[in-house]
Amino acid sequence: MAKDPSQRLKEFWAELPRKDEDFLGSVRDWKNIRLATDDNVIWLKGFTDEQAASTEIQQLPDLLLYELREGLLFRRNALVPSKKVRTALLWNPIDKALRLTLPPSNQNFFGIDEHVGIKLKPSEEEQPAIALLCSIADIKEMIVALPKFKLEKLDWIVINDKALFLGSPVLSFPGKTYWTKDNHLLPAGFDFEFKNLSSVLQKKYNASQDQWLLWSEKGNVLPLNKNDFRKLSVSSFRLTEKSQSWK
Repeated sequence: MAKDPSQRLKEFWAELPRKDEDFLGSVRDWKNIRLATDDNVIWLKGFTDEQAASTEIQQLPDLLLYELREGLLFRRNALVPSKKVRTALLWNPIDKALRLTLPPSNQNFFGIDEHVGIKLKPSEEEQPAIALLCSIADIKEMIVALPKFKLEKLDWIVINDKALFLGSPVLSFPGKTYWTKDNHLLPAGFDFEFKNLSSVLQKKYNASQDQWLLWSEKGNVLPLNKNDFRKLSVSSFRLTEKSQSWK
């Protein structure tokens, strides 16, 4: 019995001008994709059906997506081929072919106007919150009213006029929540533009894993020594409040 052509596995190829290589950062962590270069063109292949239809692919400027059929490349849903498949290409996994470069230093702390090449982007994956950053002036009346059992599992640290509470469940105070990834504290709803950048940054800047790296949505980072955190209690909060002046 002849095979139903509608049931065959589809193989997708794509081409992109080499000048747009930087845009491939959004798909660099798709380890099933293979990449080759030919003159001024970047070739990609190995997409799943879901990847071929994804917003990450649709948003790449000047990318042309093809379906491979019997050695010919067809634009999606086209009946006539656009070109023959290229041969003699040297294919490599995309995460190996696209070199990931890091900034020479990571001193882009909050409040310092120094930009580095690390970006965060909104993430579709929901992650449980593990930390909360809030203004001490806004919560100082609420925290002293909380029962001991809600505080004893949390650690905290003061950052200027704010308090960062670490632990689960997070307090139901007004503020900004964070989730954890490889000793990074990332704003809720955000992730690194290159997902596999997380472990690379840890190896380069936090090899001893004795710090939390607190990130802002703009890609700024503040390193926090884990030993500087202390157990949260009403008494520790009151003592800290007396030694500071928040209005």
